[in-house]
Amino acid sequence: MLMCPVHHKLIDVDDVDGHPEDRLLAMKGAHETRVEVVTGIHEDRASHVIRFGAAIAHNEALVDTRSIFLAMPPDHHPADGRTIDLELVGSAFADHEPEYWAFQKENLGRQFAMQVKGRIERQEIRHLSVFALAPQPLLIEFGRLLGDIAPASVRQRHREPATWQWQRDGEPIAFESAEPPNPGSGPVALKLAVSATVTDERITAVLGPDAAIWSLTAASPGLDVLRRPEDQVAYRQRLREIFDRIKVIRGENAVINVFPVLPVSLAVETGRVWMAKADLPLNIYDQNRRLGGFVPTFMISSAPNGLSEGRL
Repeated sequence: MLMCPVHHKLIDVDDVDGHPEDRLLAMKGAHETRVEVVTGIHEDRASHVIRFGAAIAHNEALVDTRSIFLAMPPDHHPADGRTIDLELVGSAFADHEPEYWAFQKENLGRQFAMQVKGRIERQEIRHLSVFALAPQPLLIEFGRLLGDIAPASVRQRHREPATWQWQRDGEPIAFESAEPPNPGSGPVALKLAVSATVTDERITAVLGPDAAIWSLTAASPGLDVLRRPEDQVAYRQRLREIFDRIKVIRGENAVINVFPVLPVSLAVETGRVWMAKADLPLNIYDQNRRLGGFVPTFMISSAPNGLSEGRL
């Protein structure tokens, strides 16, 4: 068993009694099994890692490439040792200013086009593993850019334990959906509250008392509530149903005002669920403490040239 000089001395000289033959064989066997698992992953499971976040170089949760790569097996392994980094940098605006959202949305779109879209079209990228930490509206826009142009696994950063690996230590999320009592009139609102509770009053304070509020929420919301990829599937299915239902009731000319309080991966999945040719425009709001509530950021809609429109 090949070892470094320090541990050779530990085993053969300093602590011989603490390293009997059966322990050494167990250590050797565990290492061989680990290498076999990692190197035995089929090449079709290769995945390009894309990181999206604010100032990645200063964000420990996103900059730690090793923890990201370790979170991928057994379903996927890194296609190479590099990551595709989309960063929210270079803006002198703060998030309480309308210019911030316009700049960051444009910045994200250009970086995605340069670093990702062309490589997918040339079939250099066949699968993406997505690791993102950013404001909710930009996560939704990022998901819209990803869409279904390539298969993707959107990972969730957990707080306890601090890891990107899926944790299957909890019950499935009990999603609850609700329709307004008078769905045919008033501004359309969609409350997406999974990380925390959002009262209707916070929405009517923005849209007015006649707002027609649809909702998709968790029965027991929390910052670390999303632990399993199966919950992402359930969320996408329920959201798809709500998008369709709103369109049936309100028609082709309605706009959905979206109020998201979501785990980061579900914010990305919200954008991926939305279909440009089929769904109503989304007016995305963001909770801003400095301004004392939800504020509009930008619109996502299907424009004639196939691009999303900018801020209202």
